[in-house]
Amino acid sequence: MIRVVLPQHLRTLARVDGEVTLDIAGPVTQRAVLDTLEARYPMLRGTIRDHVTLKRRAFVRFFACEQDLSHESPDTPLPDAVVTGTEPLLIVGAMAGG
Repeated sequence: MIRVVLPQHLRTLARVDGEVTLDIAGPVTQRAVLDTLEARYPMLRGTIRDHVTLKRRAFVRFFACEQDLSHESPDTPLPDAVVTGTEPLLIVGAMAGG
């Protein structure tokens, strides 16, 4: 099981508390996780990535195992600790301003 931590506003939108767990068949990549997440919680479509291009939204970041994975290819396998469920994939709303 893959563990995903969503920011509070997306947890509210999806009506979930705490972590979300997903069962993913095949390679565990950002794309596979997001495809599965959006299939299970359709109200999240378009909030994390663009509807058409499926690219990550500018103010959304992905972290796992203390690494920023935001600029990795969506088809790059996630770290083993995420695949085994030891560590969660964190989806974080970035802050901007000055």
